[in-house]
Amino acid sequence: MRNWFNRIVLQTKESRTYPLASGEQVVQPFSFMPIIIFILFILTAIAWDVTSIRLVLLWRRFSNFFDILLEMNNPNWAYLERIQGPMLDTIQMSFLGSLLGAFFSLPIAFLASANINKNKFLLWLTRLILSIFRTLPVLVYAAILALIFGFGTLAGTLAIMMFTFAIMSKMLYEVIETIDLGAYTAVESTGSTKPVAFVTAIFPQILPAYLSLSLYSFEINIRYAAILGWVGAGGIGLLMDDRMSWRAYNDVFVILLVLFLIVVAIEQLSRYVRKRLA
Repeated sequence: MRNWFNRIVLQTKESRTYPLASGEQVVQPFSFMPIIIFILFILTAIAWDVTSIRLVLLWRRFSNFFDILLEMNNPNWAYLERIQGPMLDTIQMSFLGSLLGAFFSLPIAFLASANINKNKFLLWLTRLILSIFRTLPVLVYAAILALIFGFGTLAGTLAIMMFTFAIMSKMLYEVIETIDLGAYTAVESTGSTKPVAFVTAIFPQILPAYLSLSLYSFEINIRYAAILGWVGAGGIGLLMDDRMSWRAYNDVFVILLVLFLIVVAIEQLSRYVRKRLA
């Protein structure tokens, strides 16, 4: 393998020259593509070995998926009555968490925008905090908050709020850094403070993007809220975890069907509103 790699490198380093009419020569630039492909191949082989992927086992166990589907062929429609309360909790968790996260992300996006915040230390500190917030997935937030505030929808709502806050802040400050600051500079030159100038001159420019991102976050959070019950954060996930533990797949099918219909309905509504805002 080493000889093969050396041969690739030598062939790549050999510059090809092309004569011009003036007698000069154009040298083809050195290409790193073969080296990159080789490195990716090595990394893939290492990852394959570390994760212990066995295609034979995957092929043998794949039929179990269809066995579960067959056990769902007799849905328990009477379970719909039991779903209504937890499903409503899931929607409320997503809505309130998305609303609070989007609200708190606005001032942080202001501090994280390099074209507005000229204090390099404060800018670096704000972006560092946002990076830390984005490091943890929403399930980890929910698990930690469930231990602090107890099992229930409060932990789920706060987890969604923190996740939305981290994502929205990053998206917003990237939007703010692309806008025209002429109006902001003009308002600030009249003696207004930076926050006042931001609300007056910049917020109207980013309002459509802000509302669109908020709706998109709510759309995503509906899916996340459905699985927060696995860590005790309330919602429909509690019922799903319970029914799957008891292998009551006829009840699981009803839960998944209701969840699917609600997610599709919210996606369609969100898409319509975002089109109107565009």
